[in-house]
Amino acid sequence: MVKTESTQALRKNQVAPNFTLLGTDDQDYSLENFSSSKLVLIVFICNHCPYVKARIHDLVALQSKFDRSDFQVIAINSNDPNYQDEGFVNMKKFSLEYGLNFPYLFDESQIVARSYGAVCTPDPFLFDSERKLIYHGKINDAIEPGMVPKVQTMELNVRKVLAGQPLDKDFDPSIGCSIKWKN
Repeated sequence: MVKTESTQALRKNQVAPNFTLLGTDDQDYSLENFSSSKLVLIVFICNHCPYVKARIHDLVALQSKFDRSDFQVIAINSNDPNYQDEGFVNMKKFSLEYGLNFPYLFDESQIVARSYGAVCTPDPFLFDSERKLIYHGKINDAIEPGMVPKVQTMELNVRKVLAGQPLDKDFDPSIGCSIKWKN
């Protein structure tokens, strides 16, 4: 595990790079599939990271709090599929084990992670209805796997945006394992 902090490559108001990726449900997804959602959270995760495992139930709970016309989570795995516990078969197992209620997509080429500037897992990017970046950062204030969150940062941001209120920050670095890049 290499502890890594997210960096700001994609900036506020930049448009989300499009993609077409295979999901664990064997369906292809692109941003157009979610055009009816007011807000989209694209979060780079993986199967083995203790930071992801500590926050995955928070993401499932977050998705369940909102109608999909208001908010949609999309998880993307960009780790080298040959890294231990990674790859598409293990993504399917992870999706079932954690009861994911949102698409979990495979970025085997790692092009999508690079286009977003994602460097760690989890690395969340929140986009508005025009798919412009409005927030890149923490899911909540629990920065280590064993911590219990007290402030649900992403949920508060989603609620503010849906209520037409400005966000306090557009970047608040997340912390997690480094993305495992191919050699």
